[in-house]
Amino acid sequence: MPYYLGIDGGGTKTTCAVGDEEHLLAMATAGPSNIVRVGESQTRQSLQQSVRQACAAAGITPVQVSHTCVGGSGAARPELAEIVRQFLAEIIPTPVDVVGDMQIALEAAFAAGPGVIVIAGTGSIAYGRDRQGTTARAGGWGFAIGDEGSAHWIGRAAVSAVLRASDRACGTAENILHGKFVAALCKVWGVTSLADLAQAANSIPPPDFAALFPVVAASQDVLALQVLSNAGRELAEIAAVVANRLFPKDETGPVPVAMTGGVFRHAVLTRGDFYNELRQLDPRVEINPRLVEPVEGALRMARRAA
Repeated sequence: MPYYLGIDGGGTKTTCAVGDEEHLLAMATAGPSNIVRVGESQTRQSLQQSVRQACAAAGITPVQVSHTCVGGSGAARPELAEIVRQFLAEIIPTPVDVVGDMQIALEAAFAAGPGVIVIAGTGSIAYGRDRQGTTARAGGWGFAIGDEGSAHWIGRAAVSAVLRASDRACGTAENILHGKFVAALCKVWGVTSLADLAQAANSIPPPDFAALFPVVAASQDVLALQVLSNAGRELAEIAAVVANRLFPKDETGPVPVAMTGGVFRHAVLTRGDFYNELRQLDPRVEINPRLVEPVEGALRMARRAA
């Protein structure tokens, strides 16, 4: 019996799914494997760990796998795809396809059909396909200049918001206005004051802004709610760009839209504001309330390639 692997390699975690020709047999999760963000050593470790654990859970060994498909942020670039392929070739002797994370997410959401998938994880991007098979994307330009609405963007925006609030309050923000929120942000990075928070935010190499996202998502502070709401609107903007490019206004019929990623999963306010804003920007959209699991698309692509 042939076995297949689908792998979703993200900036926060790596998920590997094992399946036969019809069924999902097992899944396993390891650390991050976004090679651009975490480097080669961590990527290799996370990929191989996820494969070994998933195969063990399915009762097989990696050498029994017939075909593998990996989807990763940035990994579709030829030079990086080859590195990822080599890491997996150390334990898997059969073919490995490396594609972008947006491709496996689109596959998971719509199979071969039309639609727009919006990814909001450590990074963010909107990607879609029209009824003729033409694809388009918006966003996803990287942490330094884009990825609006992502966990990284939310963490950075939260730090900026508390520092600006401190300016307006003449330096008393951490004691009076938003003390608990500031303290929670500081704790993640191991600092104890707004000055230290600002210094950490401006350090080189940059800190892990995405690590602040859980604090922002869990907070009821007005600054956190503002950031989460803005994130939803930013994500709606890039979704609307792709929808308008692929589905012109003079076309009839709905525009299918799906969501995936930890921001949508853990930030209810962001998800709700995304839905409302996108419906205002383009009333034709039909948004699937169920979050997509990209690893399912990777597994489907592995089966089809074989």
